[in-house]
Amino acid sequence: MKILVTGANGLLGQHLIRQLVEEGKFTIHATGKGVSRLPYGSGNGVTYHNTDLTDFKKAQALVEKISPHIIIHAAALSQPNDCAADKTACWKTNVGATRALVKGAQKTKTYFIYISTDFVFDGEEGPYDEHASPNPVNDYGESKLLGEEIVEMSGLHWAIVRTVLVYGEKVPGGRANFVLWVKEKLEAGEAIKVVNDQQRTPTYVEDLAKGIILVLMKHAKGVYHISGKEMCTPYQLALMIAQLMNKDVSMIQPVTAETFQEPARRPLKTGFIITKAVKELGYVPVKLEEGIRRVLHL
Repeated sequence: MKILVTGANGLLGQHLIRQLVEEGKFTIHATGKGVSRLPYGSGNGVTYHNTDLTDFKKAQALVEKISPHIIIHAAALSQPNDCAADKTACWKTNVGATRALVKGAQKTKTYFIYISTDFVFDGEEGPYDEHASPNPVNDYGESKLLGEEIVEMSGLHWAIVRTVLVYGEKVPGGRANFVLWVKEKLEAGEAIKVVNDQQRTPTYVEDLAKGIILVLMKHAKGVYHISGKEMCTPYQLALMIAQLMNKDVSMIQPVTAETFQEPARRPLKTGFIITKAVKELGYVPVKLEEGIRRVLHL
């Protein structure tokens, strides 16, 4: 079975491709910008394509050339502040590239799995299940919701996997996620300010990758919420990290989101109810503390 994975150089992409390789059932085509950061090549059944997915014709042509059975579209401009600062780039990446891939997939009749976000919600009534009505509060959320709508209206067999605050072990060339950022600051002895008025269900990247594979193996259709089970604030998460590292928790100061005056508004309380994924897919995430321990190598 042939799979095309976009965003291969990112945190999710690298962990997902490793798990797909370990499954041993797939021929994998991976896209990313620049050189491959993957520790895999043709010997592992992986072909890497250095591709700018915002080039509509090239993205569509790549799908038609590969003719994959499944596309997992994980590539995105995922930093809300970056999306607010450059709306054109946000729309080209999160909407235009999705439209191009879907156009190609319509010709090859490919099963399309789209990776989305809790930021499609406004955070007024979280945690959310799959029946909740999206209402994004920033450009990132709006662009991802539009991507969802393109996929839903495509006429393809499709699935949308939404997730929340993904964390995991550092990958080559990857930026630090929240857990690694806190770890690095504490190791450096730096005091940090962390918001205590937002709530999330943090997601261990290995669980997210497993959830996506469960979706594709079952050829599931519809929206699935894949995250951790436990709700917490970023401040509470930072305290857990400090305690597990035996660091002084007084180095972590709780603040409100207004403290940072960021260009992109964040929803206050998102997080997911994952009952559907548990029942239909057999998805079982690790406990939050266990996920953090794995990232910290404890």
